[in-house]
Amino acid sequence: MFEVGQVLDGKVTGLTNFGAFVSLPENKTGMVHISEISLSYVKDIHDFLKEGQSVRVKIIEISGSGKISLSIKQVEEQDGQKADADKAKKPAAKASAANVWKGMPEKKSNAPMSFEDMIAQFKQRSDEKLADKRKNTDSKRGSYSKRR
Repeated sequence: MFEVGQVLDGKVTGLTNFGAFVSLPENKTGMVHISEISLSYVKDIHDFLKEGQSVRVKIIEISGSGKISLSIKQVEEQDGQKADADKAKKPAAKASAANVWKGMPEKKSNAPMSFEDMIAQFKQRSDEKLADKRKNTDSKRGSYSKRR
């Protein structure tokens, strides 16, 4: 019998736009809603899961009708907390700027980036994205004329 909070191993049996179905022990099936797939934002579930993939899931709810709601994200959070506890016991390694600011281009040298450098890079990329957005939006605004 399953209990809320229990962590199980399962296999992805189906993918939909709103979540993934996972086969569990005892020939049961549960569903992982798209919001419970990952700690990061999930736009397309196929970027994170594939049919036949083995996953660790946590039971977050069992409805009165027997439907089992699952979470992969909460297992990742638990594993992350355990890893943080393990890191606290070991000497901390220096985090590189690439780990702190994902998506930011890394400096050519091995020296860590200063906070000011990271902010400057972030501002530059943000300004570039806003300029692209304005360019696309402004060109669409003038694409039709008003009829009188």
